Amino acid sequence: MNAVRLTGHDLTLQDLYAIACEGCPVEIDPAAYQRLAQGRQTMLKLAHQGKAIYGFNRGVGWNKDRGVDEDALELENQKVIRSHALGLPPYNTVEEVRAMMAIRLNNLLIGASCSTDELANRYRDFLNHGITPQVPKRGSVGEADITTITHMGMAFAGEGMVHYRGQLVEARQAIEAEGLPPYRWALKDAHTVMLSNCQGEATTALLLKEAEELVKMSDLIFCLDYEGLNGNIEAMGEEVNQLRGLPGQIECAARCRRYLEGSYLYEDHPDRALQDPLTFRGGFTITGTVMDAIHYIQDYLSIQLNSPSDNPCIMPGTDELYVNSNFETTTLSVGVEMLAIALGHLARSINYRMIKMSGPQFTGLTRFLAPRDGKALGYAQVQDTFSALDAENRLLINPSSVDFFTIEGDIEDHASNLPLAAAKALRLVDNLRYLVGMEALYAAQAVDLRDNIHLGKYTQIAYEVIREKIPTLDEPRGISGDILKAYDLIRSGALLERIETV
Repeated sequence: MNAVRLTGHDLTLQDLYAIACEGCPVEIDPAAYQRLAQGRQTMLKLAHQGKAIYGFNRGVGWNKDRGVDEDALELENQKVIRSHALGLPPYNTVEEVRAMMAIRLNNLLIGASCSTDELANRYRDFLNHGITPQVPKRGSVGEADITTITHMGMAFAGEGMVHYRGQLVEARQAIEAEGLPPYRWALKDAHTVMLSNCQGEATTALLLKEAEELVKMSDLIFCLDYEGLNGNIEAMGEEVNQLRGLPGQIECAARCRRYLEGSYLYEDHPDRALQDPLTFRGGFTITGTVMDAIHYIQDYLSIQLNSPSDNPCIMPGTDELYVNSNFETTTLSVGVEMLAIALGHLARSINYRMIKMSGPQFTGLTRFLAPRDGKALGYAQVQDTFSALDAENRLLINPSSVDFFTIEGDIEDHASNLPLAAAKALRLVDNLRYLVGMEALYAAQAVDLRDNIHLGKYTQIAYEVIREKIPTLDEPRGISGDILKAYDLIRSGALLERIETV
């Protein structure tokens, strides 16, 4: 597996996914070490000239007016790290923490952080040796993830727990097993570790990956459901969607046309409605809205992956040190909440499609898609289940970026709650996997009841994969098990994997 070279300037989301999800190693661009050295030299020069430097010769937070003894920097760094490690369970996944380390390392390499080489190398070595700190999810308000990612810094120095070779072990044990040198804090490294938004950014990055996969899956199941309805696909036409001009809508309409290639829906049918309910007629416009939100976040996140969040920061290539608010993540947090609202529209649309598929007045099929011989009741009570999920989804959609206190002596009076916003959106994505799975049950059952219809090139594959795991509902059985199997199909990505091999 080729290593991803980190330069500080060109980390992509695909690179990040390779590091976080595939375990890809990293290497540091040699030129970055020169920038690190220049940043350190500038900071030391300014400090020796008597300039007050936050987090180096001055304290942090409310203690910004207190001097720090430069002869006791290691002790001061230990004190800062230990006193700020205040995160609470549950814990981030290994993939999330690997993404955090990669993001923070890349930020350091810009040369604005006054980082030591040893700190940069510690991030690299933990990534490459498979040592992943146990980092709590809760505790950050999003103005730098100070209280959570400090647990990462503690692990660097051999304190706390890490994931290593499939087990949760003491950090010191893993470090010694890999033959890594002991870590000694220097300069302002503790402050450098914690003044980052890498938790919120990493969670957002993985949210985008999962949300985009979900959209593709939802479009596929929507198309199969449309075949079960015997719907009118005129609204999916290329010209009419190009006329509207919305990028996400155009993208999802094109994907749906591809999934339905060769379907009987392209042929005239005497029982087909002139216009279908909006959640069918405009289903791809709703997933298009989700894609527009995803693209919005991708643009801003790509900027943040390759820009510093340090306060103060060195202007690379100069002797200038700036106090700043570059740790602010409100734009990203508001974008994540926009995505959550778009996902809420998708969830509600799926629910309404399932309600419509239960009604003979829309489908021309049996009530609740029950077998024609009446041996089973169909999917009547599934409506209770997705209604309960809908109530939960509404709580998850509720914005959190505007909920904050003024803290640190009335100085830190704004926050974005990015980690919370992203974590809630991830839970929403997972709930949607259940809903897409339920819609898959409805869609396949409706196709069975229609008898001998010609499905699209890709919806046929989707139907076959569903039926490999879940048989037609032709006699009474516990449907909860079917829902769990459908969820697993969506969660695993098995449907997309099958169609991508065609």
